[in-house]
Amino acid sequence: MQPFEIHILGCGSALPTPRHLPSAQVVNLRDKLLLIDCGEGTQIAWRHTGLNWQRISHIFLSHAHGDHVFGLPGLISTMGLMGRTSPLYIHGPANLRNYIEFTIAHFCPDMDYEVQFCPVDTTKHALIFEDRSMEVWSLPLRHRVPCSGYLIKEKPGLPHIRREMIDFYEIPTWAINKIKAGEDWQTPEGDIIPNSRLITPPDPVRSYAYCSDTMSVPELAEWCHDVTLMYHEATYATSEISHADKYGHSTAAQAAACAKSANAQRLMLGHFSARYEDENLLLNEAKAIFENTILAQERLRIAL
Repeated sequence: MQPFEIHILGCGSALPTPRHLPSAQVVNLRDKLLLIDCGEGTQIAWRHTGLNWQRISHIFLSHAHGDHVFGLPGLISTMGLMGRTSPLYIHGPANLRNYIEFTIAHFCPDMDYEVQFCPVDTTKHALIFEDRSMEVWSLPLRHRVPCSGYLIKEKPGLPHIRREMIDFYEIPTWAINKIKAGEDWQTPEGDIIPNSRLITPPDPVRSYAYCSDTMSVPELAEWCHDVTLMYHEATYATSEISHADKYGHSTAAQAAACAKSANAQRLMLGHFSARYEDENLLLNEAKAIFENTILAQERLRIAL
C-alpha cells in the first residue's frame, strides 16, 4: 500500500508555548508532499520529519491569522536560497493574496521559481485540486475571518492480480495491467478466464479531513462522511464554551460530536489553548463522546 501519512509540525493555538508550536502539518500521499498551514517554527519542525521540503508542490492555508501563516515568508525564502526552480502553488482564502504578494516583492524578489496563488472560496464545498492520485476539497468553516478546512482523498487504485493466477496461467507481464483494468485472460488453448477469478479488490480509499479554526458546522459531518482520520480543532474544554463562541472556536466535545456524526474512523484533536497544562482534559472530554480519539503532538506521524 502506498504511503498516506500525516506529520504534525505544530498543534498549538495563537500563543506559542514550550509544549506546542502554531499550526502546521505535512501530508505525504503516495510520496507527494502537501503542507497544510504554516505557523511560526514550521521550518525547524520540518527538519525533524526527514522529508525534503523542496518536494512540496502545494500549500493549503486555512485563514489569515498569524498562527497559521507567519512561517510562510521564511519557508518561501529558504526554498529560493536552496535553488528551487519548480512552481509552488499556494491555496487559501482570497484575502491572503496581498500578504503573499508583499512577501515575495519585499523579501524574495529574485527567486528562480514561481509562486502562484490559488484563491479558495470559503463559502463552498468544492473540488479545488486534483491529480492522478488525489483530490483536495474545500471545507467551509465558521471563524472570525474567512476560513476553509481541507478534505484530502486518494483516488481509487486498481485491483490486485492474484499471484497464484499469474503463475498457474503463465500470464505475461504485458497483460497484467490489462487484467487490472478489467479484461479477461485467454489462454493459449483459447479458454477464457473471467477477470473476477484473477483479481482481488483494490485497497480501501483513504481520506483525511483538516478542520481548522471553526465553530460547529453541521454540514462537516456530511462532507467528511466515513473519513479515515479527522483533525478537528479543540481549543477549549466545554467549561470555556463562552470563549469558544466569542472567538470562533470549538470545544473538545463539539469536535467529538462532529467526528461521531461523520462516522469517522479516528479523531485527532489539536489547536490547543495555551491555558491547558495537560490536554488530557480535552482528550477525556472527547473520548466520552467518540472513543477513538487521540491528541495531536509535535513530531507525531500517523500512517493511514
